[in-house]
Amino acid sequence: MRVNGTLMNYYFHCKRQCYLHGNRLNLEDNSELVQIGRVIHEVKAQENESAEIAIDNIRLDRLTAEYLTEIKKSDADVEAAKWQLYYYLKVLKDKGLVRKGKLVFEEKNKTEKTVMVLELGIAEETELGQIILQIEELLSSETVPEAVQKPGCKKCSYYEYCFI
Repeated sequence: MRVNGTLMNYYFHCKRQCYLHGNRLNLEDNSELVQIGRVIHEVKAQENESAEIAIDNIRLDRLTAEYLTEIKKSDADVEAAKWQLYYYLKVLKDKGLVRKGKLVFEEKNKTEKTVMVLELGIAEETELGQIILQIEELLSSETVPEAVQKPGCKKCSYYEYCFI
């Protein structure tokens, strides 16, 4: 499987989740939290004609002349969301489209959105190349990474697979 934004996000969130998803064990269709995220994306797509664009093996939430915007339902894993956005910015750059990145967190119980603006610099691009190689190595491994219980595990669609 080719690296995509979801795998990039999962790599930072949980190596086991990244491995399982990348090796075609998808348990997310039964996840209420994943379904909520999909609904948020659908609503945002209806509000804006420049939303949800598919390029190669990625799906962009919104693309304008200045920004590539990625919408997340919470800021539970900012680092994972940042590297997913850096990955998308790199894919666009490789196609000749240079944009700034914008992360928008649509927290359900907050009155104001959290917004972060990112730019893909040389340092991020170099590190991104290394991370992609690490993900490819992880996915080609014969061994499933051990389950590591973290605070967010109980909300994960892979929880039962890992711990029950």
